Amino acid sequence: MKDYEVIREMFNLCPGNQMRDIFIEEIRLPEDADLEAYVREKFKKESSLKIERTDKEDGSVVFDVMTASIHQRYTFSEF
Repeated sequence: MKDYEVIREMFNLCPGNQMRDIFIEEIRLPEDADLEAYVREKFKKESSLKIERTDKEDGSVVFDVMTASIHQRYTFSEF
C-alpha cells in the first residue's frame, strides 16, 4: 500500500472572484493503483470530462480536470 496526500483545488472561473477552494486529504491506495482511475471515479456522472496528467520532478502527480463548468486540480504526493 502507498500513502498519498491529495490536494484538491477548485478554481472559480468567474472573473470577479479569483479565489479557489482547497481540500487536503490523506488516502491509502494499493501499490499498483491507477491514480487517473481514482480521479475519474470522482467524476463518473460527468458527460463532458477532460483530464491532463503532469508528472512533476519532485515525484508528485498532478491531474487538471475540466468539466463543463469547473476546473479542478488534484495533486498526489507520496509520504
